Order: sequence, then C-alpha cells, then structure tokens
Amino acid sequence: MEPQRLEANQGWQWIKRGYALFMQAPLLWIVLLAICFLTAAGISAVPVLGEPLVSLLMPVVIIGLMVGCRSLEQGDELELAHLFSGFQQHTSQLITLGGIALVGQYLIFGVMMMAGGAALVEILMSSEAPGDPEVIRAAVTGTGTAVLLGIALFGALLMSMQFAPMLVFFRNVPPVAAMKLSLRAFTRNVGPMFVYGMSFMLLAILASMPMMLGWLILMPIVFTSLYASFCDLFPVEQPVVNVADDVADHDDPAS
Repeated sequence: MEPQRLEANQGWQWIKRGYALFMQAPLLWIVLLAICFLTAAGISAVPVLGEPLVSLLMPVVIIGLMVGCRSLEQGDELELAHLFSGFQQHTSQLITLGGIALVGQYLIFGVMMMAGGAALVEILMSSEAPGDPEVIRAAVTGTGTAVLLGIALFGALLMSMQFAPMLVFFRNVPPVAAMKLSLRAFTRNVGPMFVYGMSFMLLAILASMPMMLGWLILMPIVFTSLYASFCDLFPVEQPVVNVADDVADHDDPAS
C-alpha cells in the first residue's frame, strides 16, 4: 500500500468534504467533541499518570470520531456509541501507537535538553503555565538550536501519527508500518498539505474573532476533514480481476 499523489487544490476539497460531513449532524458533532475534551481534561488532572494516559488513549479516541465519519459517509447516522469503536477492535495496536508517540515526545525533549534547552523543556513539561513572562523569555534566550530541533522532530512525529490510527483500524496495517506510511503521505503531497494547513490557519483566525464561537464549528471539521484526507490518500484497494481467468471460466462447459 502506498499513499496517492494528489493535486494541491485537493487540500481545500478535504475541508469542503469535512464541512459536509459536519453539517449532516452538527449538534451531535459538537456534543461528541465536548465529551472528548472534557474527559481528556479530567484524566489529565490526575497527578503523574493523567497526561501520559491521555497520550496512550488518543489514537483510540480519534478512531471513534473516524468511525462516526465513515458511518455518515455510508448514509447511516452518527451515534454516541461510535466513540467506543476503538475499544472494540484493534485496541492493543492503537494503544501501541499512543505509546510510541509518548516515548517519542520524551525522546525529543531529551534531545532538546542536550541541545541547551533544559529550562524550556521544564516549562513545556510543567502542568502549570509560568505566571512571569520573564521566566519564558529567559528560558527561550539562547536556545535557538533546541527550538529548531524540537520543531523539526515534533513535526516529523505529528506527520507520522496523522493517519496512523486510521491505517491500523481501517486498513489493518501494523503500527510502525502505519507511521511510515503516514509520513510518506506528507512527503508525497506537500502541495495539498500546504493548502490544507494554510486554509485552516485562515479559518482559525476567523473562528477566533466572535468570542471563539467559530471553534464550535471548526474543531469538528478538523476531524471530519482528516477523515476526508485519509480516504483520498489511502483509498480502498479494489480487487484485481484476471481477465484471462474470467474468460476461461465462461468458456468452461462445466460452468
């Protein structure tokens, strides 16, 4: 399996298709996302174990939203039960993905610390934001190399995880192979990804203007458009029909 190579304008089409999926059940999408975020916030509040547990379960939760997208695409209804789809199939592989991402985060923080960004990493890993802006300024000062390394490595990790849960769940791809395919989808589709990202940046600015209310619409579209992009990049492979065998079957008197 290899990701498709698409035209740049397809990035905008993903957002349009995501919006269409959202409009099929807008209120329920908002409710589902609210449940996800509130649950994640509650788990994260648990000392020590909370945030790592959220990271482990993130691919499982994302699959629940993707199954909801598939249901709407197939003409069925969006249901609350879709959120638990990742707990019913491929659960161990999805949690493995979350574990790889979690270990990857810690390794990247380690690289940043070795590059002179220890103070910055301490702030990033803290559950509380520093109240004094001078603390942040002091932590960032002189850490250009660490920041650049962090951006590059976290970018690669995010690209590797973008489509990996869907490849595991919908295409039965092993976790590590799924991450490689996800990264390859980005490198083969720089144009569509650029259009997609820039469009979302503009929409994010617009969504933030009226008291952030636009995010009630935009946040679900983040996930529905993700599903649209996955379907375009990794379409279902159609079985190849051997014409010669088919003709032979029809010519066989016994058939």
